[in-house]
Amino acid sequence: MKKLIIASLLILLSSKAATAQDFHFDEMTYSPAQTTFKLFAPKDAKKVVVRLYKDGVGGKALKTVRMQCTGDDLWSATVKGDQKGLFYTFDIGRGETPGVFAKAVGVNGKRGAILREYTSDCGWDQERPVVKSPADLVIYEMHHRDFSVARPDAKYPGKFLALTEPWAIDHLKELGVNAVHILPSYDYGSVDETRLDQPQYNWGYDPVNYNVPEGGYSTNPYDPACRIREFKQMVEALHKAGICVILDVVYNHTYDIEHSNFQRTYPDYYYRKTSDGAYSNGSGCGNETASEKPMMRRFMMESVKYWVREYHIDGFRFDLMGCHDIETMNAIRKALDEIDSTIFIYGEGWSAGACALPNEQLGMKANIPQMPGVAAFSDDIRDALRGPFSDDTKGAFLAGIPGEEESLKAGIAGMIAHPQVDYSKVNYSKEPYALQPTQMISYVSCHDDMCLVDRLKASIPSLAGAEANSSLFALHSPLIKLDLLAQTAVFTSQGIPFMLSGEELLRTKKGVHNSFESPDSINQLDWSNKARYPQVFEYYKNLIALRKHHPAFRLGSADLVRKHLEFLQTDDCLVAFRLKNYAGRDDWRNIIVILNANGKSKEVTVPAGTYTKVCCDGVINEQGLGTVTGPRITVSAQSALILHD
Repeated sequence: MKKLIIASLLILLSSKAATAQDFHFDEMTYSPAQTTFKLFAPKDAKKVVVRLYKDGVGGKALKTVRMQCTGDDLWSATVKGDQKGLFYTFDIGRGETPGVFAKAVGVNGKRGAILREYTSDCGWDQERPVVKSPADLVIYEMHHRDFSVARPDAKYPGKFLALTEPWAIDHLKELGVNAVHILPSYDYGSVDETRLDQPQYNWGYDPVNYNVPEGGYSTNPYDPACRIREFKQMVEALHKAGICVILDVVYNHTYDIEHSNFQRTYPDYYYRKTSDGAYSNGSGCGNETASEKPMMRRFMMESVKYWVREYHIDGFRFDLMGCHDIETMNAIRKALDEIDSTIFIYGEGWSAGACALPNEQLGMKANIPQMPGVAAFSDDIRDALRGPFSDDTKGAFLAGIPGEEESLKAGIAGMIAHPQVDYSKVNYSKEPYALQPTQMISYVSCHDDMCLVDRLKASIPSLAGAEANSSLFALHSPLIKLDLLAQTAVFTSQGIPFMLSGEELLRTKKGVHNSFESPDSINQLDWSNKARYPQVFEYYKNLIALRKHHPAFRLGSADLVRKHLEFLQTDDCLVAFRLKNYAGRDDWRNIIVILNANGKSKEVTVPAGTYTKVCCDGVINEQGLGTVTGPRITVSAQSALILHD
């Protein structure tokens, strides 16, 4: 009997595979003559209907149309006449839903919207910013509301359109970043779009409609076209400034199960279950989607392709990529390559709990070698610098605690195999996880953790009482020195540098670690800090420019890194390396970087010669800050020294 059940399941899955090839996720197709609705739902559903409404919320249905089963798990209905401007829902008896692939919705995403077209009012005449190699990216992670809600001169605070305003574009260009990673910007569930005049906040990792911009970031969530148009205006403005747009996508779970569009169209198909029949929870959010199932895989592929074609998105950051199977991630990479191979894919190489699939089948960091063209965040370099994610009070290299030097070296090399890196001493990865340095995201802070200033204060007792008006915030204060030292390690590594928005302003979240629903007072950027700590912004700006001007820091090839990157002999809490012999055809023959986290100055032996200092004591100037002569070089306490000959 058990064998018969398994055989039946295999037959069912094979029929789903055929269905997946036939179904193109155009659940609503409009023309002035008629509108056709299609749905992937169980063929044995007793009654499947589509309802038409005048408005996106409230009111009785204008029309209820029974759908017909047209094939295995395929349902269809056609409504004659011009339905433009109306709203629709599907219902298989589990509650109304706009379907899984709605492209336009009414307020709070409860009903799909029938629009004539999605690209009107947008010229899209500019080309995608040119990125020759992922190594050239400098990624700036931002939340729409954090970035602009407290900006005094913002015309559209907290909205998509804030990123079209001159002050926003000018700041990003002045800083030098060339890619913005925007936190979830699809339609999510935790913000009530009918109450935007009241305080509400969420990061947005609670998906509802994956293929529609979030209405809370638009100027009018009741108008389905408004959020689409304004999102496109944002992308267009950033592209014209030469800045790529990376979308944070959360396909690993839904806001809940019972009310999700997946569950209401095809119960239990899109979710994994454990052997005892319970919903698996690898996301830590109550459920996990089943990327390995044909229609879920197709959904993810069609979704990212839609964002690229319709909204000109340049890259995707996959939330909890370790929940998705390797085959799906590779299929997505292949699908995007067919559109534009420069579209960048990266993600979190872990899950938030045990998944219903074994780890060897999942997009974990250790499996990155099986996913060419996909990158993962390096918690190795992050925690080597500032301490473990699991304990905010524990420090590491920046706290002057020895033992993290090898982990930092692995991160500087881009987590590739390097003859001078002993992976047995690396904190998490006991073997290289990247085939190329462009498969590693180098960072020290991001949204879902303490920001850098807060982490330094939490993990280093001498900094714990630092306040903004104290001497600890002066140019040569330990707090600022360690902040700048941390980012120097990130931006001189061979991985792809990534920074949290506001770090260039010495951002604080007042010690809050997981601020996903904290108020603006915790999450907003304090723009007055740009004038209060000009030396911090200046350092970040010049550090980014240094990386962009010198290809030695972004070789992009494991073979070139092994050829040109040489680590020098050092002591505890001290890492030094040389980029030698015109690495990457750099103008500088040899570049030496020394990172000293000790509380006192240290001497390092370098190849004999005379060197020009370009980074010293918290100042960066590519034209030079004087010269020093080797082989013995002194580097100041808690700072970076960069030289070239």
